[in-house]
Amino acid sequence: MDLYSKSLIISFLSVLFPLFLWQLFYLLHYNYQFKWVKKWMFAIFPLLSIVLCMTFPVALMQPLILDFRRIPLILGTLYGGYKVGFVLLAVVFMTRYFMGGDVFYTSSIILILTTICASLLSNYYIKTSLKQKVILNSVLILLSLVFSALFMNLLGTDLLKVGIEHWFISVIGMVIATLLTEIILINFHLLNKSIKAKKLDVASHLVASFSHEIGNPLTATKGFIQLLSDERISIETRNQYLKIAAQELDQAINIIDDYLTFANPAPKGKEKILIPEAIRQGIEVLTPVAEENQVQINTSFLKNNDCFVLGERKKMEQCLIYILKNRIESMPSGGKISVSLDCDGTSNINITIQDEGIGMTQRQIDQLGEPFFTTKENGTGLGMMVAFSIIKGMGGKIEVESVQGKGTLFHISLPIYDENTQSIRILS
Repeated sequence: MDLYSKSLIISFLSVLFPLFLWQLFYLLHYNYQFKWVKKWMFAIFPLLSIVLCMTFPVALMQPLILDFRRIPLILGTLYGGYKVGFVLLAVVFMTRYFMGGDVFYTSSIILILTTICASLLSNYYIKTSLKQKVILNSVLILLSLVFSALFMNLLGTDLLKVGIEHWFISVIGMVIATLLTEIILINFHLLNKSIKAKKLDVASHLVASFSHEIGNPLTATKGFIQLLSDERISIETRNQYLKIAAQELDQAINIIDDYLTFANPAPKGKEKILIPEAIRQGIEVLTPVAEENQVQINTSFLKNNDCFVLGERKKMEQCLIYILKNRIESMPSGGKISVSLDCDGTSNINITIQDEGIGMTQRQIDQLGEPFFTTKENGTGLGMMVAFSIIKGMGGKIEVESVQGKGTLFHISLPIYDENTQSIRILS
């Protein structure tokens, strides 16, 4: 490979490389929400392309420098408008001025005219089809090169002969750069569209699930209230109906609380929670359910006298109840659940819940805590969703391990509350 071919490849990559950086930075900004990446920073990439093209030219034909600077200049102006165009033009002038040469002012006139044309066509260009964009870009760069050659010819340099190959490659490069830019923009558009659609889908699921869950107890309450209008029923039956109606209303309130907890998992009123007591309370609530399902719950608490976390007691107990209930229901034929607590007063609080249930696949583990995901036929997924939200709101995390047919292990880590310093230790 001769020197000219190497220079051609390097100069052409100088046009394409910033395009790939543009896509990389956008995806990082979008997925990881980098605050230091601003929208205006994406105008840097055509600027970078111009500097690279002029730093690594195709050939030096004194007093001329053959490169592909026109490609990012025209593309940047067409997509960014006149403001971006004249910023790019200023960079071209500064770079060319420091590089020197006798035709600086002559080439500047052509580039100014090219930038003005691209600026005037910018609004029209954005609305055109891909085919029209390719044709327009090719015509613009070809006209810019031809007029440059004519001016150089008047000055005694026969660029009409030596520049034909360079013109051809410039047009091909412009076509490729245009197609890549359009593909990147389409990917950005599809990414935004898919995420918006996902948000709308989640919202529609939330509305449908909320309507269904809240509708059941309200319908039952309405039915019992209608039965109360019958004067023939006894006082004892009437009181029973009132009790059931009140229970159904309590159920509706609990469902609303679950949704509110998911939306805002951070505890409202923080208090010091003794974890062993919270675990015992959760087990006590579920004891009848465990006995009915022939499930035995064993506990193992080590060095837990000062095992405190900071949060909302009711929410913490609710979280443990949801997880334990889920583990009980995973053992249709009965079995054992082991609950252990490790807290030495200086590190994190670790709660481990191990069952002997049917287990889960890795795909199911990855989806745990997501809205509406459940492994039960009649489940809604709200319980685990709320449990994960509560732990996250308290600054903790839940890790799950499972083997199908052998059971599942829930490992809950929470930042310990330091009673002496009135602070919590953040999880690493």
